[in-house]
Amino acid sequence: MSGNTKNTGGNATLEQALARLNFRPRPLEPGHVWLAGAGPGDPGCLTLEVLAALAEADALVYDALVSPDVVAVAANAELFFAGKRGGQPSMKQDDITALLVRLAREGRRVVRLKGGDPYIFGRGGEEALALARETIPFRVLPGLTSGLSALAATGIPATMRGINKAVILATGHAAGTDDDIDWAAIARTGQPVVVYMGMANLPLIAAALLDGGLAPSTPAAVIVAATTPQERTVVATLATIAEEAAAAGLASPALIVVGGIVAMRAALTGQA
Repeated sequence: MSGNTKNTGGNATLEQALARLNFRPRPLEPGHVWLAGAGPGDPGCLTLEVLAALAEADALVYDALVSPDVVAVAANAELFFAGKRGGQPSMKQDDITALLVRLAREGRRVVRLKGGDPYIFGRGGEEALALARETIPFRVLPGLTSGLSALAATGIPATMRGINKAVILATGHAAGTDDDIDWAAIARTGQPVVVYMGMANLPLIAAALLDGGLAPSTPAAVIVAATTPQERTVVATLATIAEEAAAAGLASPALIVVGGIVAMRAALTGQA
């Protein structure tokens, strides 16, 4: 049997499964904006609702972290690139909001597509609030947040009985500034922390957690481009993670994970 034949059979099976699901997406109406999450990168992580919205959109405002394969689903949409990759040129947030309002008032079917989930460090709440103030009808389509799906993809359970009773999601972009969060307070919880947008400040974050009382031997990892062919993971200790991530040449987009859950990777995958 040829590879193409096998693939066709797989597609037919998927179509049959979707038919049995009896999924009926809500229509994306003219003048409406849907804030949608594209997940961590792999198109397989898209929800059915986001997939259906992309197929209906005639205007797509998307971030740099969204896979080109996902963008290509919006075949009938005019594309507006917003950027939003750390250290790279991006539209200002006020300009993005103004664009969403303008497109909606032009009667377009608008999808605002973000990596991960719109409401987890994606500024989706700000955009939703701006649309509400402008009386623009909107809807939020959740996506798999990178902070949890990246862990699953690399063999790190976000929660593990006997290890943790909570997991903390934090942003690291303001580390070392007056707008920074209280890393010592996070350290005192003894619970794992997953840090978004922290690669540039990894040495500062690691030092702050150590100063807060976490042991130097605390397991830590950096996960780059999770769920994509470019995925890479470096596991070390809190004392050495910044040095080892730099030696490996890791760069954003990446997640930093600190806590006992990281040690489970070796047992579950056989990889250090």
